[in-house]
Amino acid sequence: MDHFHYTGGALHAEDVAIAEVATAVGTPFYVYSTATLTRHFQIFDEALDGLDHLVCYAMKANSNLAVLKVLAGLGAGMDVVSGGEYLRAKAAGVPGEKIVFSGIGKTEEEMVLAIEGGIRQFNVESEPELLLLSEVANRLGKTVPITVRVNPDVDAKTHAKIATGKSENKFGIPISRARAVYAQAASLPGIRVVGIDVHIGSQLTELEPYRSAFEKVAELTHVLRADGHEIRRLDLGGGLGIPYQHSNQAPPLPFDYGEVVRSTVGDLGCEIEIEPGRLIAGNAGLMVSRVIYVKEGEGRRFLILDGAMNDLIRPAMYDAWHDIIPVREPEPGAEPVQYDIVGPVCESGDTFAKERAMPEVGAGELVAFRSAGAYGAVMASEYNSRPLIPEVLVDRDQFAVVRARPTFDEMLSRDIIPEWMD
Repeated sequence: MDHFHYTGGALHAEDVAIAEVATAVGTPFYVYSTATLTRHFQIFDEALDGLDHLVCYAMKANSNLAVLKVLAGLGAGMDVVSGGEYLRAKAAGVPGEKIVFSGIGKTEEEMVLAIEGGIRQFNVESEPELLLLSEVANRLGKTVPITVRVNPDVDAKTHAKIATGKSENKFGIPISRARAVYAQAASLPGIRVVGIDVHIGSQLTELEPYRSAFEKVAELTHVLRADGHEIRRLDLGGGLGIPYQHSNQAPPLPFDYGEVVRSTVGDLGCEIEIEPGRLIAGNAGLMVSRVIYVKEGEGRRFLILDGAMNDLIRPAMYDAWHDIIPVREPEPGAEPVQYDIVGPVCESGDTFAKERAMPEVGAGELVAFRSAGAYGAVMASEYNSRPLIPEVLVDRDQFAVVRARPTFDEMLSRDIIPEWMD
């Protein structure tokens, strides 16, 4: 469910007309719904009701400060994967004790930043990282809490580029080596083992891979406790999918995911951490674009938009589907028209959809990409010297620009011509 709907013949975000936002900020732009962000966080929180738990939003999905501020106000923790994300979380008012630091390539500088600023835990992904973290923490006179991310060799049955829990993936330590790595961690200065971390992938549409992974984590918990380790926290990652194609069968609900958590690890007496990102932010956002031209090709009709692959890379990178709808509500019973929906970037890959059936639209009209709140703006670039597009937050009947479109002068000012070329 989201809070984007037609009212009076026009698409709205909550109580704000999308066309009104387009007039105010220009196109293309992203728009996010506070009500949808709130609802999606709360249903995840409620899914684990009765368990000691913390929902840590995976901010790589959408790291706009206003979005983070909404979630922080609801009590969310944050899962970060870089020093920049850590600083964003702190800037949004999230205390260090609610920030989890994940990622396979943490640098010494990032470790120092998080240790000095406060951290809930580091999710350690390799033995070399463990040794460096110990050295840094010991040098700073600190002891840092850690989990070790184990790779359970479970097929998440998702896109190959976002699967993270198989043995050939770069993430985590093979679960077969976990006992040795935990023994090493317990012997190192500056390190305090608090739990286990696992994450098997993104955009999962089935619950069985979770069950398989969590059962392995439960077994490992018993083994590590028998070895003398205090395992009191289980970080189960995120990855639950969303319905990008709204006519398709929906992925599992957070409530059902919560039941899997309860049935596999709920009796271990551990605090449960989960790291949803896409499911919180994905359906909370639209990308809105204007039609520049309708072009008749050889047996094809092209809808050429002012939005491009640099603004929303998912279709080009993952062959991802986004429902694309007119901002003006179609007439009842209107016959669909087939379009190749493309952007203006000089790449054939700048194609959002091929032979997509949708209501007829003309030049100058607005279209909206649904389910664009996650991995949209955060993955955007300035390819072809196209400015990053604005982000807008709606709350009931009000809206505000929460990231402005840079001017061309601002873009040019970041480049520096060497003195010898003057």
